[in-house]
Amino acid sequence: MTAKKVGIIGCGTIGGQLALAVDAGSVKNATLVSLFDVVQGSAQSLKQKLRTDVSAHDDFEKFIATDCDIIVEAASQDAVRKFAGRVLESGKDLMVMSVGALADGALRLALQEAKGRIYVPTGAIAGIDAVRAVRHLLESVTLTTTKSPKALAGAPFFQASRIKLDEIKEKTTVYEGPASEAVRMFPANVNVAAVLSLAGMGFEKTTVRIVADPAASTNQHEITARGSFGEFRFAVSNAPSPGNPKTSYLAVLSAIECLRSICDDGMKIGS
Repeated sequence: MTAKKVGIIGCGTIGGQLALAVDAGSVKNATLVSLFDVVQGSAQSLKQKLRTDVSAHDDFEKFIATDCDIIVEAASQDAVRKFAGRVLESGKDLMVMSVGALADGALRLALQEAKGRIYVPTGAIAGIDAVRAVRHLLESVTLTTTKSPKALAGAPFFQASRIKLDEIKEKTTVYEGPASEAVRMFPANVNVAAVLSLAGMGFEKTTVRIVADPAASTNQHEITARGSFGEFRFAVSNAPSPGNPKTSYLAVLSAIECLRSICDDGMKIGS
């Protein structure tokens, strides 16, 4: 199988770790060729850590002109809105990490109608294959995410809320509502809610509960799904990514595994 040429949008925690993994040969049949970040110097800084001679850009036009087969968005929901369409229109495939952007039905439809394929990693949760298998039988799906107040800091939700994160001294539910609102108000925290929504009942029917716990040393996600098939629960307790408490380490590993599955022509397990 010919190696797929990979480009990365966003050179932060996930983009950086993914670049290092491809550069180290951890993703079979993948070659890193290009990096892009809107922050001037960020892509160049990541390039200096790599053995591969990749191109580094803060100009999207120059980046999109590079010869890539698949581009990984690892930046932000705003980056998906700005650049995803251009990526697909150029004939390249796209892997989306900031899945919360796809809560916008119009954007989601536009991207699905574009040329290239869209890949969505499972991220920091488990059980997505099972949810997809019973999606037509689901009656309720709830995601409970528990993080330390520090990991939730900066979320737009708290700008309009009376809740003060630094005043939380015990386990406290700070939000409960539809996934459509959760991914908008907590864009850096609950992309897993978007993945779950796409796999199951949709953004309006998926309930998200966000809990701030000062004692939490891990990022915890629990999925409860009920329907005529029965009931199941999946719970994960993830170590935060080094240097970024908002991102679970599993999300980074999931991105690497998703890219490996796309590029490797070997045995596929699950979807």
